[in-house]
Amino acid sequence: MEYTELKFISDIEDIRIDQYLKSVSDSLSRTYIQKLIKDGCVMINGKNINKSSYTVNEDDQIILNLPNPLPLEILPQDIPLDIIYEDNDFLIVNKPKGMVVHPAPGHLNDTMVNALLYHCKDSLSGINGIMRPGIVHRIDMDTTGSIIVCKNDAAHQKIAAQLKEHSINRIYVGIVQGIIKESEGTIDMYIARDKNDRKKMGITDSLHGKRAVTHYKVLEQFKEYSFVEFKLETGRTHQIRLAMSSIHHPLLGDYVYGTDKNKFKIKGQLLHAKTIGFIHPTSNEYVEYSAKLPDEFNNVLDSLRKGV
Repeated sequence: MEYTELKFISDIEDIRIDQYLKSVSDSLSRTYIQKLIKDGCVMINGKNINKSSYTVNEDDQIILNLPNPLPLEILPQDIPLDIIYEDNDFLIVNKPKGMVVHPAPGHLNDTMVNALLYHCKDSLSGINGIMRPGIVHRIDMDTTGSIIVCKNDAAHQKIAAQLKEHSINRIYVGIVQGIIKESEGTIDMYIARDKNDRKKMGITDSLHGKRAVTHYKVLEQFKEYSFVEFKLETGRTHQIRLAMSSIHHPLLGDYVYGTDKNKFKIKGQLLHAKTIGFIHPTSNEYVEYSAKLPDEFNNVLDSLRKGV
């Protein structure tokens, strides 16, 4: 294994070595730092240190040998894709529930990217690196529906610019718990990572979060649920899920912001990216695509309409 040598001279008196390294290497977790110390990757004044409790004093010379990340190989996999549209610049994929969009350490297979590498071969944009070829935006694992995949860097840059400007037309539909009193409305809030649970987003203020604006319209009301359309003015992580939970109408099946206990035994939010529209990167004309609802979603709607 290859290492990168990082050198520090302590300007702090009487501090644990793991605490010191955390203070100067904020991107490393304390747990990982403690593992590096235990593995003999830390030297102080020329001597190896293997205890995290070792006390560092002012002017101590510290060397951290940080292991270089191993290159990850993302392999093509023959996984069927529901392709709504495809040309030389991009394709629109109707992502199924349970499929992760792109690989991550510890989850390198069975993602949409693995399937895209098989389908598109070398024709995917490389702007987002080897882990996310072609991926210009994403949706949650249990959210279904339309995703744009770029096949070259020029298309990627033009579509990414539209995403940044919030000019892409993104319409979702979902089933939420309870009856919403207002037929339509707007939820305008600032959100950021939850400090206590990094897998969740939380509501915060303008100094610490990003603005998330969600417009909603009730399409159908049922006894205990509502079928709702959402139009995104911004595109933040978990935006719709957090927005609906904030007004006490979490999405059906959303165990993160609501509960997964329901009479339909749905696991994972019933949220579908139905329509996506944008300016075509080559023709410069507005194009729009719609993804059909998955069977699970339709089955619940049918049951609700029958009064089940």
